[in-house]
Amino acid sequence: MIDEGPTLPSIPVTPPTVLLRATQNEAVGANLKVGGLRVVDRALRQLERARVPRLVIATDGTIPLPSPLPAGTELRKLPAGPGEPAAALAIIEAELGQPPVLPADVVRVRANRFDGGGLRVTDERSRVAAEDAVFADFLRGDLGLVARHINKRVSFLITRNFLCHWPITPNQVTVGAGLLGLLGCYLIATGSYAAIVAGFALAQLQSILDGCDGELARARFQQTAIGEWLDTIVDDALNLALVAAVGIGLARHGGGANDVWIAMGACAMLLTYNVIAYRELVRQGEGGEVIKVRWWFAKGESFKDMTSSSGGLFSLLNIIGKRDFFVFAWLILAILDLLPVVLGYAFVIALAYGGAAIGQLFMRRDRQDSSRNPGRVPNLPRGAPAGDPPTPDAIRPAPDPPATP
Repeated sequence: MIDEGPTLPSIPVTPPTVLLRATQNEAVGANLKVGGLRVVDRALRQLERARVPRLVIATDGTIPLPSPLPAGTELRKLPAGPGEPAAALAIIEAELGQPPVLPADVVRVRANRFDGGGLRVTDERSRVAAEDAVFADFLRGDLGLVARHINKRVSFLITRNFLCHWPITPNQVTVGAGLLGLLGCYLIATGSYAAIVAGFALAQLQSILDGCDGELARARFQQTAIGEWLDTIVDDALNLALVAAVGIGLARHGGGANDVWIAMGACAMLLTYNVIAYRELVRQGEGGEVIKVRWWFAKGESFKDMTSSSGGLFSLLNIIGKRDFFVFAWLILAILDLLPVVLGYAFVIALAYGGAAIGQLFMRRDRQDSSRNPGRVPNLPRGAPAGDPPTPDAIRPAPDPPATP
């Protein structure tokens, strides 16, 4: 088994040519499945997503290759027989200028590793180890507390054991989970204690499945901008429906008409936040993940950056305001028959997010005014040097590739 550690220096820049070796020596592992994909298919999709300028496959025909291959892929036929493929492969490597050679039975967890690092798959035990490593890499640093310690334990089981092996797309998982969430909102709005608890249980299930679509997309290399936006819009629509359902359900569960008006006010603030956040996503060029929007109150940081920060009021608000956290907390409060607390919690979150979004509009104008005064930079990101005004590249880091379907 090849260690994923830095046995050789990492090559951060994609090399101009990569050689994929698909011979009888790699046949056993290359045909085993990791995350629902054969190891060789996984390697090809990963190389295609990495936009390798030139991909050459050296094959002796023992490993079936998918059709179609990534655009521009070159096939080099190797002769069969003892010692023949190795000698021919050496000639091809010399002709190509000694490019990185990736065996077809190696799983690379990190897409930018072209230096021989990876996990070689030769049997069931090594296959499971490689799949463990792939899913462990899905535990991103920006995950919320509940998502990391509760939701992911369940979603990984669902994705690995079922979704990866079913003919289902990440977007279908997103829509299906969203329908479950809507059913939960309907049950909450009925006002019956049993229905309210069941509704929040469905909301928690939707929150868990909401992680499955992204896991499936990453495992299959099916991340798309459309999928990222779909996931964001479905979650935000469910948040609005959930808050409205809490107000209606509480009014029918011993409350009054004021509970509905409070819920509608919270929905209005959340909708304001959504509209402004979407506008900022487009303006900042950050794809469809609202967590990547850079905010005025965080001095140019995003919620994703704030997750990795230690301490601070904004970090605390970021924790309790994350969807995974408040959906789980509301389920516990519903079981304790504390729906008024749920409504108050929702209103505080909506007020904080709505106020931050409105402030973003005014700070945008302030930033435009500051362009006339280079000495005043209101949104200097953390880590940028003080003194001279930062360049646009210093203010705006390069966007990450799409992560959620």
